[in-house]
Amino acid sequence: MSNLNRRSFLSLALGALLAGGLVVGCNSGGGTDNANKGPEAPAGAEGNKATGDTIKVGLVASLNGDLRPWGLDSDKGVKVAVDEINKAGGINGKKIELMVEDSNSSPEQGKSATEKLISQGAVVVLGEVASGITAQMANACTEKGVPIVAIGATRDDITDIGPNVFRVCYQDRLQGPVMAKFAFDELGLRNVALMTDKKQPYSTGLSGSFRAYFEKMGGKIIDEQFYESGQTQFNAQLTNLKAKNPDGIFLSGYFNEVGPIVKQADQVGLKNVKYMGGDGWDSKEILATGGKAIEGSFFCNHYNDKEDRPEVKSFLEKFQAMHGGLPGTTMGALAFDAAAVVIDALKRCPSDDVSSKTLAAALHETDGFRGVSGDITFKGHGGNPPKRALVVELTKDGQVFRKAYEVTDFPDL
Repeated sequence: MSNLNRRSFLSLALGALLAGGLVVGCNSGGGTDNANKGPEAPAGAEGNKATGDTIKVGLVASLNGDLRPWGLDSDKGVKVAVDEINKAGGINGKKIELMVEDSNSSPEQGKSATEKLISQGAVVVLGEVASGITAQMANACTEKGVPIVAIGATRDDITDIGPNVFRVCYQDRLQGPVMAKFAFDELGLRNVALMTDKKQPYSTGLSGSFRAYFEKMGGKIIDEQFYESGQTQFNAQLTNLKAKNPDGIFLSGYFNEVGPIVKQADQVGLKNVKYMGGDGWDSKEILATGGKAIEGSFFCNHYNDKEDRPEVKSFLEKFQAMHGGLPGTTMGALAFDAAAVVIDALKRCPSDDVSSKTLAAALHETDGFRGVSGDITFKGHGGNPPKRALVVELTKDGQVFRKAYEVTDFPDL
């Protein structure tokens, strides 16, 4: 998601090269879903320990800035989970004390917010959605020996930063191939162009992962045009694409620019083109800025609130009861899962030693936790749970579920 950041996906080399940039939920870098291979925390980095009658849990979210739609839902989703456990009496008599800081959609502010939470005694930090922000947060957490559970940071190498970096979302190593396979098999596309935000590692990585898998399946990438987040006029790039006559365009950036791009594409005469993207599209704002032109487009997402699963129905009921409406993005559900999986692990910590160290150990043993966004297993996978991915279609009324893909559908990844 523009000062965004969520994810990138090429190789570890590219991930390392771009690690300092922003990314959402979004990003890759060549990580693996095996156990973490990140550096150990510095000697003496013991993290924090719960004292008194509370357990301090930190949350860093983009309450302001370009990523605000995700940040607000992250805040609300976590609060649903915390409210539920506290009303039930807490954990071994200790209530969760949630401490929230604003990243303002900035990696630098995300890091300083994390450092503040750790200094105030947080035994764990939740967040972020943007991978670029999360990377800076993970550095701060690893330095102090505090585990971090990312909400929507999909960049593959995020969990390589430290031994106790976790996420509840899928990785870009899955997201790009999912959309490539959907484009090739379900939409019958063979000549696809890419439009990439070169300022965002999430976008460059996701374009790269889509390209690699689409070409592997036999499709052709006939052109790639570039722009930068914050840009508002795209006529030059779109005119170039029109000359190549693509049957599909993969837009790997965030909703802020994607909506206007598609609307302007229609204005320059790009017709009979299928538009596709990643989870950076996940905001109601994309329908407002893309207008009718973006209806009938497809993107990858983490879950859909129309799914007929008890976890989804229960979550939506709780969310609506607490906040008076439904979440605007999937980050509400992922944030709830991030908090819920931490709460589950806290229950398995020794009652006389609830600390960053014991919590990290319990998180690594998490196996088959039933989340709103799907089952979460860290055991044997480091911080990267094998998660399924959904393809949804944008309609005038919102997102409509079209197809689900499991990690096992891509044995060659």
